[in-house]
Amino acid sequence: MPERSVAGKSIVTRRAIVDIVRTAVQSSYGVTGFADASLARRLLRWIGLDRSGIRLSKDGGLHLDLYITVAFGVPVAEVARQVDSAVRYSLRHYVGAEVAGVAIHVDGLRYQPVAIERAEAIERTDTVERVGQDADRSADEADMRGATARPAANAPAAKQPPADGATASRKRKPR
Repeated sequence: MPERSVAGKSIVTRRAIVDIVRTAVQSSYGVTGFADASLARRLLRWIGLDRSGIRLSKDGGLHLDLYITVAFGVPVAEVARQVDSAVRYSLRHYVGAEVAGVAIHVDGLRYQPVAIERAEAIERTDTVERVGQDADRSADEADMRGATARPAANAPAAKQPPADGATASRKRKPR
């Protein structure tokens, strides 16, 4: 005969809750980091006694104050909505606790030109590769036509449509 299960109690530390919240916030789209709530907190973090960005209180339920920085160019309201949703879901899923309130303080915007320059460099490389592949393809086709049969002198050359709309606009001559 199976034994009856006895109701128990689980204890979750503040640090565990903060770690879950920190992971949820950092994995949210548009969040570039955490900010400090005050100069005193900044000094404590600089010494290594405190971690920035999250204040937790359990007065009448679980209340969170999040101090974050957001990437420049993304909608701040959308980032805050996504952070709120991610934090509530994570705590409900991992701890089983409902959050009474989440206050999100956006301390500033962070401009990251390095990431933008990398994206532009990748885009330029992709363009060069596409143009090079089109040139190689047309040279190979010409070699194959010349080896098998030559088109008639008065027949117009057959035009092949470009692979995508973007390459068609790049092949046009400047006016």
